[in-house]
Amino acid sequence: MSIPTQTHRRGSAARVLRIIGGAWRGRRLRFPDAPAIRPTPDRVRETLFNWLAPAVSGARCLDLFAGSGALGLEALSRGAAHVTFVERDRSAARAIETCLAEWDRERRCDWRVVSADAADFLGAPGRPFDLVFLDPPFASGLLADVAAQLERGGWLADTARIYLECPAAEQPVVPANWTHAREKRSGQVGYHLYSRHRGIAAE
Repeated sequence: MSIPTQTHRRGSAARVLRIIGGAWRGRRLRFPDAPAIRPTPDRVRETLFNWLAPAVSGARCLDLFAGSGALGLEALSRGAAHVTFVERDRSAARAIETCLAEWDRERRCDWRVVSADAADFLGAPGRPFDLVFLDPPFASGLLADVAAQLERGGWLADTARIYLECPAAEQPVVPANWTHAREKRSGQVGYHLYSRHRGIAAE
């Protein structure tokens, strides 16, 4: 994930984090020393996956703006059937691949790492995902457009769940058929979970 330095300095010097649940619990992940990469903190990931507990096992997941890959790796650790990681920074994408090649020797999880711009990736024909982690750089103004691309591009299962982060002072702009399920705030960052309902007209 990426956030502006002036709003949030969580662990800016730390380039290591740990998986907090599942088969890889306690494993440490190293990621590039890129200022734009700000992984979701342990306590927030724990809250998120408590929210998602019934939905992760067997799910197909998309980790857009993957950064360190922490959210997608946490999902795989907890039994997700598949995770696609999309990260524009090639060094960060390679770090995720290296980590998975090392960790996945025995379990042989189903995963894919794509080094690409998220909007370009979503411009291709989509295959539905059950869970999407959506965390664009706060200053990019991409959130509303990417959310719309997910909805109209066939990227979401009928009852998909979408997790997103944005400045706490902002209300996310999302398609009309995404129902706000949970939210929490940590400092100047807002954390939101949405549920998709196919029967409601999207805007």
